[in-house]
Amino acid sequence: MADPHPNARLEAFCDAVFAIALTLLIIDIKIPASEGIRSTRELWLALRHLGPSFFAFVLSFAIILITWVNHHHFMRSVNKSSGSLVYANGFLLMTVVFMPFPAALVGEYLLTDHVAPAVVIYDSVTAVQAAAWILVTGAALRNRLTKDEKSAGLVRDGHRNGYFAFVVYSLLALIAVWFPLTVVVVTTMLWAYWLTFSLRAN
Repeated sequence: MADPHPNARLEAFCDAVFAIALTLLIIDIKIPASEGIRSTRELWLALRHLGPSFFAFVLSFAIILITWVNHHHFMRSVNKSSGSLVYANGFLLMTVVFMPFPAALVGEYLLTDHVAPAVVIYDSVTAVQAAAWILVTGAALRNRLTKDEKSAGLVRDGHRNGYFAFVVYSLLALIAVWFPLTVVVVTTMLWAYWLTFSLRAN
């Protein structure tokens, strides 16, 4: 008898990877060392210095969460699998698992004069993630893995959005060499837009 849920194991594996990536984001936010704290004011000051790390955590958490939501809807649109889909999906998961590294970089260097490399890497990772979406959705369309024409239309929309995101984040990564803080603001606004769009679509 045919498996009624051919992608069940794949989706369960992906959910576990997303959950681990979300958890790893918090690891780089360290509690201020008690040895250097001699008053309540000094503790507040130490916590204030963690602001960039909290910002990077929230932004990256939102990015991974939105990616998971999109992935969840994508998996509901397909009812078959293929080798190219599995490997493209693995590439997407690699970009998700890698996200805590640029998040930690941004948190550490955001308010310094040498933040540019951190922002370049951060937006480069999101550009690569967009490329992974292009591969995942392309594999589904090319191999006719969608449930029906409506599902195929949704996957095609995701495919087009992948190209748009790849171009935008690649340009932002390039611009970040000269204007890193501006790119941080634009990147945050873009993901706020994606979050709003996702909430309205669901």
